[in-house]
Amino acid sequence: MTRYWIWLNLVVKDGERVLLLRNGRYERVLAPGRYRLLDPKHELAVERYQIVKAEMPAERYAVLKAERPELAEALFALVETKADELAVVSLDGRPTHLMGPWQARAFWKVATAVTVERIDTGADPVVSPRHLTLIDRTRTAYVSETIVESHEAGLLYLEGKLAARLAPGRHAYWTVNRKVEVKRLDLRPQALEVTAQEMLTKDRIALRLTLTAFRRIVDPEKAAKTVADVDGWLYRLVQFAIRAAVAERTLDEVLSAKSALDAELRTSVAEKLGETGIELTELGVKDVILPGEIRELVNKVVEAERTAKANLIRRQEETAATRSLLNTAKLMEENPLLLRLKELESLERLVEKVGRIDLHAGEGQGLDALLNRLVRLKGADAA
Repeated sequence: MTRYWIWLNLVVKDGERVLLLRNGRYERVLAPGRYRLLDPKHELAVERYQIVKAEMPAERYAVLKAERPELAEALFALVETKADELAVVSLDGRPTHLMGPWQARAFWKVATAVTVERIDTGADPVVSPRHLTLIDRTRTAYVSETIVESHEAGLLYLEGKLAARLAPGRHAYWTVNRKVEVKRLDLRPQALEVTAQEMLTKDRIALRLTLTAFRRIVDPEKAAKTVADVDGWLYRLVQFAIRAAVAERTLDEVLSAKSALDAELRTSVAEKLGETGIELTELGVKDVILPGEIRELVNKVVEAERTAKANLIRRQEETAATRSLLNTAKLMEENPLLLRLKELESLERLVEKVGRIDLHAGEGQGLDALLNRLVRLKGADAA
């Protein structure tokens, strides 16, 4: 735009419109082209706008509509929404704007086809799959979207009230004039470690216990209603139960009756979980940690018990061996042939270890004499 003396020279490009103002009042709209306007008193001013897929600033549109309503009607598509209403504005068939409640926007329609789809969010809070494809869900505050996995239970709350239990899949809801919340609860068994719980036994010995608990949610609605933090609540229940159980037992009872302690803990905690929709599948003591001096004493006691047991077993074996030897001697005494066989066995073992045997034969000597004189039969001795 240039001025030359009393003339105003102006060029309007394609995709543009110029609003011509005289003394601050809208006079007319200039389409694309070259213009030479007479303006001796410098009364003309222009407002240049891009009109392709564009909108007019709200304050300027309000002025134009008030001064020249017929001009505003010809140039713009006005979109207004109500209290529980959203509007999807499409420019040339492509959705580009999502308007919230109580909004008004004016879009240029001289070069762009403007279509509007209105959504009544008060009638149904569920966002249809078609509407999900029309809006940019990552940039809007009017949609709450969540995905419930196959191992989860989804609980839908509208205005703080439980409305439905959701099946696995994608779910989206309008948040216009309502609070929407979806709680997802994992239904798979979960492990909980209760670590390093220091406590005193009945005989006033300090020890630390580590426990492991396995739980799963069997009633999601009841669990969400009664317990805010499942793992935190279960952790404290196990703490109280193990302290009460250990306080009634001596150190020896804790170390020797671990299975009974585990059973008592499971029963105690399971009773408190009865009305919460949470099932305790397993609970037990994993580690027992004793102070250094107590651990040394226990090790010495265990070592002494094992030594005494080993000595007892050795004495029992020696007694059994002696008794067996006595029985063998009685059999040999009563049966000389058996004694002769044992001597021959001993001779055989001896010969296996000897590399060479020399026999000096003489009268009445030799191998036969050696074999015959190894043992004297009872009958011969008697004779």
